[in-house]
Amino acid sequence: MPAAVVEAESIPFDQLDLDPQLALGVRDRGFTDATPIQAAVYPIVSAGRDLIASAETGSGKTGAFLLPVLNRLLKEPSPDNGTPGGRTRVLVLGPTRELVVQIEDDLQGFVYHTGLTSAPVFGGTPIGSQAQALRAGVDIVVATPGRLLDHLRGGIPAFASVHTLILDEADRMLDMGFWPDVRRIVASLPDRARQTLLFSATIPDFVLNPLKELANDPAYVQIGRRGAPADGISHAVEQVPTARKTTWLTSFLMKTPGSVLVFVNTKRGTERLARALSSAGIKATSLHADRSQSLRLAAIGGFRSGRYRVLVATDVAARGLDIDDIKCVVNFEVPPNRDTYIHRVGRTARLDAKGAALTLAAPDELPAVRALKASIDLDIRGVSLRGQAG
Repeated sequence: MPAAVVEAESIPFDQLDLDPQLALGVRDRGFTDATPIQAAVYPIVSAGRDLIASAETGSGKTGAFLLPVLNRLLKEPSPDNGTPGGRTRVLVLGPTRELVVQIEDDLQGFVYHTGLTSAPVFGGTPIGSQAQALRAGVDIVVATPGRLLDHLRGGIPAFASVHTLILDEADRMLDMGFWPDVRRIVASLPDRARQTLLFSATIPDFVLNPLKELANDPAYVQIGRRGAPADGISHAVEQVPTARKTTWLTSFLMKTPGSVLVFVNTKRGTERLARALSSAGIKATSLHADRSQSLRLAAIGGFRSGRYRVLVATDVAARGLDIDDIKCVVNFEVPPNRDTYIHRVGRTARLDAKGAALTLAAPDELPAVRALKASIDLDIRGVSLRGQAG
């Protein structure tokens, strides 16, 4: 990545020129200081410059792009060009429903006192109500690329007034094959000058060129180590044969207090493990892409409220799931690559908190653990990672 801002400190929000009503929403959410990523990008975004930014998971990236953009909206008149849907000025794209819901939740908290409006657009929910909101017009649309493209193909008018495009977890959209959809959406936006903001916790070299295609002379900001988990996470590996992992995890959970997020590589494995834990008396639920949107929201809500102490999930929960006080993240299998590991374990130790990441590795998975350790340079406690047998 080109030269980036790597040194930044938290500053009080009252040092920023936030609109009083927006500042009130920030205070309502209990925030007093802007995080380093928020402080670093605020003047860049406020100046209207394009941006590619990377920071550790849990560092406040959502607020980093929302707050300066919302502040700008409050300083300009709302457009009234007579076009259905022509009121929308900001478009935010995210790769998963969970991330869209999380961004929308944060957005609603920030704008509560302002009068700004927004609409979430994602699959698994009735398309009619979304179309009605888009036609009526809102200030901000937060969407997954596939569902938004469905609306555009279905006759929703192009966003004639959009002046800001934000891609959150841009690398994941590339990984998931959404880039052609992103390109089509961008092609439908006005040709006039547009600010483009691209954010992620991980921006590998191979995604930089596609990102730069969308941006015009972007600034680059990187907070913390590039492609590394948050400093507040302790890492451990436990060698457990595959056939014994469920029994081992059950015993571990019975001795471990607090909320625990368990990642499993397959949807079927997620359901199977959640049932096994529930049968052992552990309050657990599951989250994966094949569950209906209502069940996915119920699982997340139940985990957030404490109704379920354990959430067993596929990687749909690795990005966008922002729940306070997750004490531990468990990888039931070794993650397939560095970026997946970083995003999974980033569900704990949010906003400078402390957390733990535990990976269960069967003997045949130890080479993958060694490769993971080498790629991130982690201080991992637990089994020896030397030699083929571990």
